Amino acid sequence: MLDLILKNGRIVDGTGNPWFLGDVGIKDGLIAAVGKLDQEARSTIDVHRQVISPGFIDGHCHSDLMILDHPHSEIKIRQGVTTEVVGNCGLAPAPFFKQNADLLQSYVQPVLGKTSWEWPWETVSQYMDTLARSAPSENIATYVAHGALRIAVMGFAKRDATAQELQLMKQLLEEGLKAGAIGFSIGLLYAPGSYTSKEEVAALCSILPKYNGLFSTHIRGEGNNLIPSVKEVIWIAEKTGVALHISHLKAAGKRNWGKVMEAMELIEQARARGLDVTCDVYPYSAGSTTLTTVLPPWSLEGGVNGVLELCRDLSMRKRIREELGREHEDWDNLVCSTGWQSIYLSAVHSEKNKALEGKHIEEISEIRGQHPVDCMLDLLLEEDGRISIVYFHMADEDVKQVVGYERSLIASDSLTCETGKPHPRLYGTFPRVFAKYVRDEKVLTLEQAVRKLTSFPVQRFKLGKRGLLVPGYAADLAVFDPETIQDYATFEDPRQYPQGITQVIVNGKPTFDQDQHTHAREGQLIRAQHCCTHH
Repeated sequence: MLDLILKNGRIVDGTGNPWFLGDVGIKDGLIAAVGKLDQEARSTIDVHRQVISPGFIDGHCHSDLMILDHPHSEIKIRQGVTTEVVGNCGLAPAPFFKQNADLLQSYVQPVLGKTSWEWPWETVSQYMDTLARSAPSENIATYVAHGALRIAVMGFAKRDATAQELQLMKQLLEEGLKAGAIGFSIGLLYAPGSYTSKEEVAALCSILPKYNGLFSTHIRGEGNNLIPSVKEVIWIAEKTGVALHISHLKAAGKRNWGKVMEAMELIEQARARGLDVTCDVYPYSAGSTTLTTVLPPWSLEGGVNGVLELCRDLSMRKRIREELGREHEDWDNLVCSTGWQSIYLSAVHSEKNKALEGKHIEEISEIRGQHPVDCMLDLLLEEDGRISIVYFHMADEDVKQVVGYERSLIASDSLTCETGKPHPRLYGTFPRVFAKYVRDEKVLTLEQAVRKLTSFPVQRFKLGKRGLLVPGYAADLAVFDPETIQDYATFEDPRQYPQGITQVIVNGKPTFDQDQHTHAREGQLIRAQHCCTHH
């Protein structure tokens, strides 16, 4: 007898093939049968011709700590997400050494969130064990993050690693891969990733082929330096023979709009040469990051505390103000590419500045009667450097081109945000794909969209037997009405759940049912099955 049958669905199986009418049978956490079923089941749900698809995979997010604070993961479950991949952009809460734990914590807090409890791990393996014990409602996989590695070994030193330091980083990377991390992520835009030469990155990537690990990168520049930055990571992949995944491909700043076409052409050329290169995209024309990212890269050398020291130094303020006033060849100046009126505060740390959330820096500087640079530096001081921002810097047409691109998968890149006004992608990404890009704008067919959210990310991130409606695969499923599925999260009011998703099943257990989380916590830690390929 089956545990559960979903009856009378439009089955979109994840392959990209056309939907067909049928049923899905589930037993012992796995898909048991797909088609017209006449078997008995303990429970049956008639889905009345709604779509039955594999559960969605959020292949790029920053829920590393949120999943421990909120294991029900309601924000993602309500979007049909059954698996998240964390440790992206070189940002992760492991590994670290006790003596510099505070350096890593202050570095990741604006993106991953602040915990009120002490981290009970030091290694990637211990962090993964903590995740497994937390019994979340969704499945989780992680990268080993370069930022954490480099901070553990070198702090925020702005120089090349010594041979000894490089060896220690390689050792920590290998330990994480052995524990089941799916690959290696780096944020070349963020210090200390920005202090790392392509040769040093390649030296670390040389560990990956042994474990069939993926190299995932937030490239060095997404504005004026977009094309050289894409060429740089393709060079690393070519030199080391690794599979490359470019995170959130975009062209930032008006003068760069349209360059995504050239970036995608570089990916095509690399693939034609036999390189395994893909990318992901989020379905919005605004990004989100930390306010310190606006500063010149040299100013981040001492970590967040070093930034706060610079904010107090009048001569350094003058230098920062001068550098933010002009374009640069070697780094992307967000101020020049987007303008102060495009940089919004999404979350602050203290109560006294809460009223500024949702306001842009130009507006705040006018209220305070200050130059925008002084206003920003004062805000960083007042908030201990912990400010998240949303910045409007992309063209809708560019986003549409990348969403429709065959080699792109779709992910949220959602930052944790306990307070304030998070980017609406935290609450809306997956329903938005179907509402905006399938139903309204017809950029994708229903089947193409499901593939980009299911089997493609599963294949890319080596998440095992899931992502397809095939007997023997994990019973991670989403049921939704393609006519009514809709995101409601906006930049003004981002904490709004979507509509149109009626069932979410994780490892065979109904986890979301008709607008209610069932409190099921059947998620698993997914460890990459890349037992070393020693030669």
